[in-house]
Amino acid sequence: MATALLVVVIVVGLAFDFTNGFHDTANYVATWVGTRALSPRAAVLVSAAANLAGAFVTTAVAKTVGKGIIDTGLATGQTVLAALLGAIAWNLLTWWAGLPSSSTHALIGGLVGAALVQSGSSGVEWHGVWEKVILPGAVSPAVGFAAAFALLIVIYLLFFRLTPGLAHRGFRLGQLVSGTWVAFTHGANDAQKTMGVIALALYTHGSISSFYVPTWVKVAAGLTIAAGTYAGGWRIIRTLGQRVYKMQPEHGFAAQIAAGSTLYAGTHFGFPISTTHVVAGSVMGAGATRRFSAVRWGVAGNIVSAWLLTLPAAALVAAALYYPVRWVF
Repeated sequence: MATALLVVVIVVGLAFDFTNGFHDTANYVATWVGTRALSPRAAVLVSAAANLAGAFVTTAVAKTVGKGIIDTGLATGQTVLAALLGAIAWNLLTWWAGLPSSSTHALIGGLVGAALVQSGSSGVEWHGVWEKVILPGAVSPAVGFAAAFALLIVIYLLFFRLTPGLAHRGFRLGQLVSGTWVAFTHGANDAQKTMGVIALALYTHGSISSFYVPTWVKVAAGLTIAAGTYAGGWRIIRTLGQRVYKMQPEHGFAAQIAAGSTLYAGTHFGFPISTTHVVAGSVMGAGATRRFSAVRWGVAGNIVSAWLLTLPAAALVAAALYYPVRWVF
């Protein structure tokens, strides 16, 4: 039964990775599509390839997720499975509603909720949740906002003599690089979350004697998130790419560079930060350079509400699923 549970956890973990890919595709595809730099299908294809490449950069985030959120000495395969199911359920619900909520926070919330039911408060590494998730999660959208705002001001100062037509063509070409950069950093940060969960399941099962990410797990997670990215998340693309504000190519370029750089910094320090949060913050920061009223803050408010709901909602779903999972396994 223990081996069967491990197989189920790996399959469900990769299913979460797939939903993460199509749920978060909008985060960088929206800025390509919204400025007409690339067609939707071409943008998704490029980002799928970049996601796959990014998955092999480092394992710092995988280690945070796998052994920095819940106590590995107390966690079981049932804990991990309930967490994954809770995260998937929330991802699918927000995808259906077209809300760009955080797959990262869904997974973290799922782990916390399942661990609380299984082991009580001692099952959660609260300092890790606070230092690695809550604080970076709160700061990263603001960093993306400020970086995109500042970068676009610099762009206006440097290129103010260009005609609008020439500038738009140039920044559409630039978005081929900046959009790929965001997709690459998304793969570097988000694919590792699934790697960390699968490595945790292997460790609790006894398949590996110490916590590390086997090569086959990296390959499987990278390919799966790339496949999910290619499947696309068109509902959320409409929210970020068209409803927050009408983007021009220079806005898309600045937002992508700011978001990708923020994600890269987070990945370097092992923070499982939300691509959704960072990109949305960067998109709004770029839009605010026109005037603050250019951003449709009502839509932004709906996005923030989804962010605030995600951790507790995914935790509740995972907590509710823990005992049914135990009865089955």
